[in-house]
Amino acid sequence: KIVVIDSVIGWTGGFNVGDQYLGKSKKFGHWRDTHGRIYGTAVFTLQEIFIRDWNASALKKVAKLDYAQDYFQLPDYDANRNVTMQIVADGPENFEEILHGGFIKMILAAEKRVWIQSPYLIPDDTMINALLIAVRSGIDVRIMIPCMPDHPFIYRATQYYANYLTKRGVKIYLYQDGFIHAKTIIMDDTIASFGTTNQDIRSYSLNFEVSAFAYNREVVTILASHFENDMQQSILLTNQMIADQSYWLRFKQNFSRLLSPIL
Repeated sequence: KIVVIDSVIGWTGGFNVGDQYLGKSKKFGHWRDTHGRIYGTAVFTLQEIFIRDWNASALKKVAKLDYAQDYFQLPDYDANRNVTMQIVADGPENFEEILHGGFIKMILAAEKRVWIQSPYLIPDDTMINALLIAVRSGIDVRIMIPCMPDHPFIYRATQYYANYLTKRGVKIYLYQDGFIHAKTIIMDDTIASFGTTNQDIRSYSLNFEVSAFAYNREVVTILASHFENDMQQSILLTNQMIADQSYWLRFKQNFSRLLSPIL
């Protein structure tokens, strides 16, 4: 999900193009998402990603784009808007799973908190271990997910892992005011990530994704404020709520979990 304007303004985050992302879907109602506007040289990486992906998709040579200087114009410098940022792209052609590794690094480096928002929660073993190491180290680990499905099997698998992590000390918040589609991570007061990457195996290994990593307290504060506001519209999942789930629901969760690698 990339928009680049005149090589100096870029947008990336959770929003796709569609009525439901504007809150016009009767099924989902209010749509809660996070999208970032980036101004400056960090946009160059978004522009490079777009050109690369465009050229990979172009069927004819004449349709391919050159990495022309016009696409990489230096913006006017503004000292008040100086944010250290990395734009990171990953995809199935890269066997190193760079974004996945970046998230693991953030979790294991945390000293106080790791707050995550994701519409899908289907982590692999490495991510689960990192989250549990953080919890056992006294880190405040919170994950916010939707209270409703947009894809039934994915949602039931998300419920399975939400239950699993809750039983082991992770605080899982179920967003109630419509559908939450934000894809963010906050680590302590120093690093925040937003972009297109879900916390699921498909995003780690199979999809082409992009996320921005901001090393800036102001950005962290803004995203943390959004998270805290969303908590007011959420319910904390408890062990009692899990115990009250029906056998049929648990069967669907366990069955969907078996499909995790392809969901």
